[in-house]
Amino acid sequence: MEVTGITIKKRSRNNSSRVISIRIKNDTLDSIDKIAIECNYSRNELINLMLMSGIPGIRIG
Repeated sequence: MEVTGITIKKRSRNNSSRVISIRIKNDTLDSIDKIAIECNYSRNELINLMLMSGIPGIRIG
């Protein structure tokens, strides 16, 4: 799988959200936390940016 970059833009507030729970590997969470600290985003905000960036590239075959 090719890894592409993500550009983080200025935050906007959107109140149409839901709470979910996921299982995630410790290594993955550690990586997300490091990025979140570096860019001063919350873990939740960063995960949402990552998901929105990756969803358009998903192809089901």
